[in-house]
Amino acid sequence: MKYDVMLCKIISKRQLTADVFDLTVEAGELAKAAHPGQFAHIYVPGKTLRRPISICGIDRAAQTLRFVFQIRGEGTAWLADVRPGDALDILAPLGNGYSLGNTRQKAVFVGGGIGMPPLLEAAKAFGENAMILAGFRNEESIILKEDFEKNGNRVLIATDDGSFGHHGLVTDLLDNLDFDVIFACGSTPMLKSVCNAAAARGVPCQISLEERMACGIGACLGCACRLKKDGREFYGHVCKDGPVFDYETVMWEG
Repeated sequence: MKYDVMLCKIISKRQLTADVFDLTVEAGELAKAAHPGQFAHIYVPGKTLRRPISICGIDRAAQTLRFVFQIRGEGTAWLADVRPGDALDILAPLGNGYSLGNTRQKAVFVGGGIGMPPLLEAAKAFGENAMILAGFRNEESIILKEDFEKNGNRVLIATDDGSFGHHGLVTDLLDNLDFDVIFACGSTPMLKSVCNAAAARGVPCQISLEERMACGIGACLGCACRLKKDGREFYGHVCKDGPVFDYETVMWEG
């Protein structure tokens, strides 16, 4: 895993919803090394720990990285206040991303809320072969729909309150679809349901786990997770061994 620290100039900023923001930064070699599903650790002044933010977009030609994040505490609130021209201290790219394989396959990408940004760059490679299943609380919280459509992806949306698209769980939308592989990112209950669907269909599935992280490089135990491989159980790290895992290697708690 190749990563480095760099001061990255912010070249654009947008507010997508009441609490979700979109930043693009000049990232040089960090952008060249990044892959879909990886993340960055961004330094926040006055805080001991960096903030992990998923990589939403990678432009190797322009050498930029895009981050779409939600305000969840003081660190991300500070990040929401930065402006174009400011510089961010970024450690990236971190973790293992999605293995895309044959992009001519029929792929389904399943995400919920802020779990959508890590899927965008991966879905781009599949173009019209990708079906995006996106779940949100309501119509006001929908993000990145147009971005996926610009990729050529087909998009289906579910909302908890029925204000847009399917009224219910995003995983309900899997029932009548034909697909060869699944990629997912979101809450634990959603991921468990996606894994069950993959097992029932007998198709490969890669999931990105959401976990609180400290160091971001596997040096601490802040994001330990139970895994299994070749019949052996062990504890790995979401930051170093993931955040993307083959669904068959993850041992769910409870």
